[in-house]
Amino acid sequence: MATLSVPPVLTSPRQDAIDLHKAFKGFGCDTSAIINILAHRDAAQRALIQQEYRTMYSEDLSHRISSELSGHLMKAMLLWILDPAGRDATVLRQALGGDGIDLYAATEVICSRTPSQLQIIKQAYYARFGAYLEHEIHRYTSGDHQKLLLAYVGTPRYEGPEVDHAMAAKDAKDLYKAGEKRLGTDEKTFINIFTQRSWAQMAAIASNYHHAHGRTLQKAVKKETSGHFEFALLTILRCAENPAKFFAKVLRKAMKGLGTNDTTLIRVVVTRTEIDMQYIKIEYQKKYKKPLSAAIHSETSGHYRNFLLALVGQ
Repeated sequence: MATLSVPPVLTSPRQDAIDLHKAFKGFGCDTSAIINILAHRDAAQRALIQQEYRTMYSEDLSHRISSELSGHLMKAMLLWILDPAGRDATVLRQALGGDGIDLYAATEVICSRTPSQLQIIKQAYYARFGAYLEHEIHRYTSGDHQKLLLAYVGTPRYEGPEVDHAMAAKDAKDLYKAGEKRLGTDEKTFINIFTQRSWAQMAAIASNYHHAHGRTLQKAVKKETSGHFEFALLTILRCAENPAKFFAKVLRKAMKGLGTNDTTLIRVVVTRTEIDMQYIKIEYQKKYKKPLSAAIHSETSGHYRNFLLALVGQ
């Protein structure tokens, strides 16, 4: 469930483009006006505004935002105005060979998206950057982590709610044999099961594992694997069981301790606002006894804070 709030009566995309242009003009821009417009338009409306802006002023809205805004607000706004697949493709591009390699960010995006989303992201990646996502994964990752990511972006998986309980029981047994029961780990079995089963099926496998062995599959993954490979498996498993809880945990980690990981904060808020941010807020409150909006308020400031809070809702 989304947290994006859109006015009951919308101005036309053309009028929004005019109002944005006014906000950009003159000495110093009217940042509040920009936030008030763009933070309250859905993906389709934002795309139309950009078309109108380009037609009327012969300039991309993204270029104008880049020249008028700065810092975290600019990064967040530039991501926000993209369509969902283009946004994920951009995040992946930045994580795989941007200013610095961030394999956790790339893994989070890939392993938390559905097979149909991944197909569109791959197309968007090639259209925007002239490179195949699979080639980038191959270039910047290695070992079992690489094998899992390549299998995950390349395997069509069922996305519905139906579960094969007999198969779930067998998979749980096979994972136990491949991990906790033996000396060393059969990573190939973990990769095959985690990349070929639907989220509903993975949740059933986890339930079977816990019932049969008295320990959670998450604990088994933590015990048997490490590093980026472990994070990839855990991301798939946690998103299968409760994606909102997974993202609440990612947000908490980004804001916990000294300093804030703004790249992660921006990525999660901007990519989940129109999907399941309402559920993420519920999970955050439940687990950390503090509203997500209060956490964001205490970790950010200025227009950047106002923008993020406009997206997640007070």
